[in-house]
Amino acid sequence: MHVVSDSGAGSATGEWTWAAVFGLTALITAGEVVYSQTMACVVDEGYHLLAAQLILLGKRPYLDFVFPQTPLNAYWNALWMGILGQSWRPIHLIAALETMAAVYITADFVLRRFPFAGWRLAAALTTVVVFGLNDAVFKFGAVAQPYGICLLLSAASLRSAVAAVERESRWLAALAGACAAGAAASSLLTAPVVPVLLVWTWFYSTPARRLGSCLSLLGGAVVPFLPSVWLLLHGPEQVIFGTIAYQLLYRRLDWPGAIDHDAGVMLSWVDSGQALILIVLSLVALGFVRSRKDWTRLQRAPFYLCGWMALALAFHISQAHPTFAWYYLLMLPFLGVLAPLGLYALGSKLGYADRPFMALLPVAVLGVLGLAKSVHAEWGYIRWSSYEELAARVDAVSAPQTRIFADEQIYFLTRRMPPEGQEIEDSHKMILPAQKAALLHIVPRADAYRHIKEGYFGTVVMCDDDAINDLDLAHRFSHQESFEDLDCTLFWQLAPLKTATAGAT
Repeated sequence: MHVVSDSGAGSATGEWTWAAVFGLTALITAGEVVYSQTMACVVDEGYHLLAAQLILLGKRPYLDFVFPQTPLNAYWNALWMGILGQSWRPIHLIAALETMAAVYITADFVLRRFPFAGWRLAAALTTVVVFGLNDAVFKFGAVAQPYGICLLLSAASLRSAVAAVERESRWLAALAGACAAGAAASSLLTAPVVPVLLVWTWFYSTPARRLGSCLSLLGGAVVPFLPSVWLLLHGPEQVIFGTIAYQLLYRRLDWPGAIDHDAGVMLSWVDSGQALILIVLSLVALGFVRSRKDWTRLQRAPFYLCGWMALALAFHISQAHPTFAWYYLLMLPFLGVLAPLGLYALGSKLGYADRPFMALLPVAVLGVLGLAKSVHAEWGYIRWSSYEELAARVDAVSAPQTRIFADEQIYFLTRRMPPEGQEIEDSHKMILPAQKAALLHIVPRADAYRHIKEGYFGTVVMCDDDAINDLDLAHRFSHQESFEDLDCTLFWQLAPLKTATAGAT
């Protein structure tokens, strides 16, 4: 048995099998696109959208406003906003298409390379099901956060790296490095992809090509970080803080239960049928690969690469504090390759070696039901339409020159320039020396609230009941309106001084 290369897939699989894989992916893509334009909404995507909007206005992340991520996804979103308009809708659309493109190229990789010809179509469809119908992928792959671009670039790096080793191509090695680093330049949650690819490439390349392939991979990996390097040269302290120190030192501030939360997240797979299926099938696949004494070292290599990549990502993501269950979706391009082989191994033992679609059926049913349950559970969650309603009201009661205090979503939707330090609400929890805070564009919460008390803001959107009471906003402003969907209250038109003073006393 030989390794099926990408170039020889057409004759091995046939056009109708390709059409079946593409058709199922397209069907799920249609659902993902509809979801992206209707229900998809994550509170934390607000600062990603605002960052992209600020970039369009000539602002620079880190240097002009605090940004706690690597910047490539922000620039990518800004590019699409410049082309398609400053709205969350095109950004959601692009993210959804990126995510489903990752599903397709992973499934196509399996279709072309699966070692058992009679199972190739079922194996590729298994990838589409376990990857494309995964509830975390479906929900978080359709928002402005960097999951979509990370999934796509990670899947592309896998295909490029495997082809580079088999064809001894330095250009493909450079492409693998560029794709893997592009994912890391969008989110450091994918940081292990580059070093794992590098070690794997060194280990599996021929001695004559080993050094050249690894240097090519590293050369490609430099390209996506060029914007970060430029920013670093102009503001090293700000860039290091935003990309490293913010994540390592400040994410757990004002979160006393972060450790217990992390422990619960790491055990949450026990309650997820989709996660259990992926883990079991992937472990079975790795055991099966190890047991195949008739396979060559190079035949085992792609599966071992996926196993090491999934393990490295799982370990790395678990080090983020606090971490969240949906971070682990970044493992799916690699688990999506292993799961079909695990299904084949189990199906063969259970008597389904000649009936691959019967083995696939329960996995597909559980995937559909799991996604349907997850989407139904969030039917009443916050949506962008609620933010749009609030933003429209803010514009209606606030003159263009009025300074407003609000969350990132409202600044983005109203297209109003946020005051210094208001670009990320979460940054208010940091207490830093005044000089450093000014350099990093951070305003502590106490200072932000003092500005409200001093009447600096003519309009305030507050979603914290304790802060509303502590700041006595009902007496400081003449008008207020509640938005129950968001659990927020809009205050506008400062009350006469004597009224505010009386209320404060």
